[in-house]
Amino acid sequence: MRIATWNVNSLKARIDKVRWWLERAKPDVLLMQETKLADADAPELPFKMMGYHLVHHGEGRWNGVAVASRVGIAETVTNFGEPLRPATTPDAGDDEPLAEARMMSVVCGGVRVVSLYAPNGRVVGSPFYRAKLAWFERLSRWLAEVRNPAEPLVLGGDFNVAPADVDVWDPQACHGGTHVSEPEREAFGRLCVWGLFDAYRLRHPEPGRYTWWDYRAGNFHKNFGMRIDHLLVTAPLAERTVGAEIDREARKGKPIPSDHAPLVIDLDAAGRAFDPGWAGAEGRIAARRAR
Repeated sequence: MRIATWNVNSLKARIDKVRWWLERAKPDVLLMQETKLADADAPELPFKMMGYHLVHHGEGRWNGVAVASRVGIAETVTNFGEPLRPATTPDAGDDEPLAEARMMSVVCGGVRVVSLYAPNGRVVGSPFYRAKLAWFERLSRWLAEVRNPAEPLVLGGDFNVAPADVDVWDPQACHGGTHVSEPEREAFGRLCVWGLFDAYRLRHPEPGRYTWWDYRAGNFHKNFGMRIDHLLVTAPLAERTVGAEIDREARKGKPIPSDHAPLVIDLDAAGRAFDPGWAGAEGRIAARRAR
């Protein structure tokens, strides 16, 4: 089984890119974040035409998570099994994560998969940052109360946390900001203590591999990025993980890409081969960073 996660940064705007990538990588399950759609506007037909069943949890202009599967979908849970709270600051965003569509859990092909879109946090110490930490606490509590580390479980999505310095292009430049602060990293670490493994790092210890690059200043071409999208797996799936990759090529070209790249893991056997573009880009990246 191939499981992937991708912050698509508007499913409406990226639907052609998503269709291109589904054909390119042939995932069995694709977790998506930041769909920016209401449920009634989710594009079920394009996925159906490609053999996927789509389930969506959204609120409209912000946030939104989805799962597309060609191996079945059952036992859907959203927002940790609770209704979304009424928003008291609907024009702010990011400050009331339990009033925002950020979590969906389903069973696909016998594996519990969870699509997550963690709050950004914006500025360390801000109300947005405190809301982010509170959301991670809610996630940890859901795992402790409802899930079991002995079950086949994947927690995937945009966590908006770079777990270690090796996961950012320049630790010195990044320190002091969100995504790399100690409380955020500790919140991520608690998920691993519960019983989750970083599936990408099981296969790839090397630096310089990221899932997000700012659109500005040529950061993608210089590889000024962060690894903030993750697939965390329980021990039964860690043992079955035979491959992991970040598809850098999907961050390039037309149709206009998301600022995130898809992350893929293969369970039991390798999925359809594709060239993620890292090896061919290393020389160009080094030259641009040296300028």
